[in-house]
Amino acid sequence: MTQVVLGENEGIESALRRFKRQVSKAGILADVRYRRHFETPQEKRKRKATAARRKKRSFR
Repeated sequence: MTQVVLGENEGIESALRRFKRQVSKAGILADVRYRRHFETPQEKRKRKATAARRKKRSFR
């Protein structure tokens, strides 16, 4: 669960930036996209390309 606690004089924009950074680091959006029912052909190609790059990098 991602949480952001606002500081005393912290603006909403900076808190939102921190929240977005934490969500992307945790991989929440990627997980949601992966579990979605329909995947467009473009998304499928992109996912396969990144998986191939990761696989190629691990065999070095």
